[in-house]
Amino acid sequence: MPYPHVLLSAAVSLDGYLDDTGPERLLLSSPADFDRVDEVRASVDAILVGAGTIRADNPRLLVNSAGRRAARVAEGRAEYPLKVTVTGSGDLDPAANFWHTGGEKLVYSTDEGAARAARLLGDTADVVPLGAGLDWRALLEHLHDVRGVRRLMVEGGGTVHTQLLQQGLADELQLVLAPLLVGDPAAPRLFGPGAYQGGRLRLTGSRQIEDVVLMRYEPTAPGAGPLPTAADRHWLRTACELAALCPPSDTAFSVGAVVVAADGTELARGHSREGGDPVVHAEEAALAELDPADPRLPGATVYSSLEPCAHRSSRPTPCAELILRAGVRRVVTAWREPDTFVTAADGAGVLGGGGVTVVTVPEYAPLAQRPNAHLPH
Repeated sequence: MPYPHVLLSAAVSLDGYLDDTGPERLLLSSPADFDRVDEVRASVDAILVGAGTIRADNPRLLVNSAGRRAARVAEGRAEYPLKVTVTGSGDLDPAANFWHTGGEKLVYSTDEGAARAARLLGDTADVVPLGAGLDWRALLEHLHDVRGVRRLMVEGGGTVHTQLLQQGLADELQLVLAPLLVGDPAAPRLFGPGAYQGGRLRLTGSRQIEDVVLMRYEPTAPGAGPLPTAADRHWLRTACELAALCPPSDTAFSVGAVVVAADGTELARGHSREGGDPVVHAEEAALAELDPADPRLPGATVYSSLEPCAHRSSRPTPCAELILRAGVRRVVTAWREPDTFVTAADGAGVLGGGGVTVVTVPEYAPLAQRPNAHLPH
């Protein structure tokens, strides 16, 4: 299901700490960076922190600039972004600044914790139970579908950042590195231990802001199972954008494809009718760039804007069979093939029968369909 764009925002010391153990909050950002954070807050639909951050820091989480708040109102948005917190226990202080500043407030909790939070907060905030445990995917789906949140800024704490990154749900990390050393093993760190997705994150930008450095990263490593990750969405969007490069045809779909290794390295890309070949398919063009013996293929993911074909008349081997022969075991697609040229096409069934995990992300179907809008059905 669709989720908001999830932006993790944090400032850390040179040795990776969010704070020290003193009674006052350690200020890691510079004045100019605090203003940048204010600008980012003004751009999003919601800001989320864990309940531990509310207890430890008593934040207000406001857009401080009157000009930025006025601009939000002029755009038809609320003066302040929705403020969101997550708590397993429901143990929340109703006197905290979080509840008495800014605009609307929303609490996600377990069934048991939600009942406690509702008793403590009354009508101060909306409280949403997520079941026996905290389900981040259900939370993000609810934010998107029920609250209309398209961009979510997550400001902590470390446990929340860790869980979102480990589950592949963070689209972007904005990390500020401060010229300080904490060195106290009892102090909170940005990321905790556990299993993360492999591979290197992509650095998308960096700049100095007074005496701190802002770095922006995106995850690149594909997911490993039936649930799409933020990186899967990035690569599938790339495949859909490649489809727009196809020479138009009245007798074939326009499709884009990308092959990505398990560590997030792009191995190949292709699109329909690439290189002047009037019948080449996107997955076929991409796989043709690779050595069939490439040891990275069994762990790779193929991203295709349209379900790989199970039948074709132009060449003897359909794309689903080419993927199986390549040894790829995961495919992510936006759109199941309609009956425009082949009745009851089932490339996903062929792939699944061959042991391939097929993930469909229908929120990208409109983007995949756009270069095919001239075709029937």
